[in-house]
Amino acid sequence: MLTASAKKRENIAEYLLYMWQIEDLIRAFGLDTDRIQSEIIDKYSGLDESQRRQMRDWYDSLVDMMRREGVMTEGHLQLNKNVLISLDDLHRRLMADPKFAAYSAEFYKTLPYIVEIRAKAGEKKAGEIESCFNALYGLMMLRLQGKEVSKETTEAAAQISRFLAMLAAYYKKDYNNELFNSRD
Repeated sequence: MLTASAKKRENIAEYLLYMWQIEDLIRAFGLDTDRIQSEIIDKYSGLDESQRRQMRDWYDSLVDMMRREGVMTEGHLQLNKNVLISLDDLHRRLMADPKFAAYSAEFYKTLPYIVEIRAKAGEKKAGEIESCFNALYGLMMLRLQGKEVSKETTEAAAQISRFLAMLAAYYKKDYNNELFNSRD
């Protein structure tokens, strides 16, 4: 909760990846907030009782949403889908505006990787922006499992990361109403 709030303000791409990880973490604990309390919340040092209660309430609300939205075993919460929708919308606006030629250039450097990711997705094809997030999240999971990552995958991830970092920076400016009012 504390980490999510900070990430959402500072870097929407990191926030979305973090929230996907939280969804998987909740699933790993069987949507059981008592287990989450004992295995995660209680292990946070430096939190007072009020902060622990807020964190528990946050996990409780996410578990409730996951149940109501039917994403107990896979998929993403609507609040996370809404972030992707916002990023897709911003991506389209940036691509349509010649003032953001550097962004378009970064996207076209990333596009071959996106095409490859989408080709490997089979039936679970996603949009361009979601495909980028899927790739980075998949890589993060491989690294957490201690699996070897090829040089090509590392290079692709680096390009995708540069592109998403640029999109996230523009998102922050747009959120603060600074994007389409300035020349950067």
